Amino acid sequence: MTLCNLCPRRCNALRTDTQGQGFCGMGLMPLVSRAAPHLWEEPCISGTRGSGTVFFSGCSLGCVFCQNEPISHRRNGVALNPHQLSRLFERVEALGVHNINLVSPTHFAPAILEALSIRKPGIPVVWNTSGYENVQTVHDAKGLVDIWLPDFKYATEKTAAQLADAPDYYEATLAAIQAMCDQTGLPVYDEEGIMQLGTMVRHLILPLRTAESITILDTIAQTLPKGTPVSLMRQYTPMNGVDLPGLDRRLTAREYAKVRDHMLMLDLPGYLQQKEAANSSYTPVFMDAESLRLLENL
Repeated sequence: MTLCNLCPRRCNALRTDTQGQGFCGMGLMPLVSRAAPHLWEEPCISGTRGSGTVFFSGCSLGCVFCQNEPISHRRNGVALNPHQLSRLFERVEALGVHNINLVSPTHFAPAILEALSIRKPGIPVVWNTSGYENVQTVHDAKGLVDIWLPDFKYATEKTAAQLADAPDYYEATLAAIQAMCDQTGLPVYDEEGIMQLGTMVRHLILPLRTAESITILDTIAQTLPKGTPVSLMRQYTPMNGVDLPGLDRRLTAREYAKVRDHMLMLDLPGYLQQKEAANSSYTPVFMDAESLRLLENL
């Protein structure tokens, strides 16, 4: 058991292997709810063979509108120790995917990093995170994580507190992303255009909150190394019965265009997500047959 201060919340909460009293509610052993190729990440991540996603249950941020709510807000999944997790990574790699993509790994960081130390995959490892990280976690992952894929969600204390109970989100996330960029340098791609090393920042535009999106894009342009790619996402889909202004509808074309044009004006490299992505059918199925097969007899 341990007293946990892994994320910026610094709960100092008791966690055993299977139980936790902190914000995430998780024990120390990672709960895996999906392990399968995924074709709907950015082109430089999914490529033609898919990204080898491993989804972890629970979350240290817990946004009220999360599209992965069945796992982020609940205890669904199979508990694995570091040796079992290392074998799972090996099985996923054997599927021929471009990378091992760790989705929402923050609250299980020690066990995940131990698993990667047991056997470092022969393909890049992606740390797919809400961005709400302690800088120390970034330092601890040096040499084990090749690609940082952080979200940069909120620009104001008010919105971060309202949507994730994390008023310090902007400052904590900016510091973490700067550490990620310092660690990896600018992206490196192979001959197929698949990222091998680097940091790419994701931002999801939220309805009625385009001013915050513009602030975040300005922050990226002003504080991160020139050439850091940005993935501007328009996939927001109302879920979980959220009853807050704007969050009961999808993004309008006008809202999207306002933020997209600002990104283009700043000349930020990266990706612009298509309208079709705003569809709940793109939400992964958790504990599906393929995942269960990979998780058997580890």
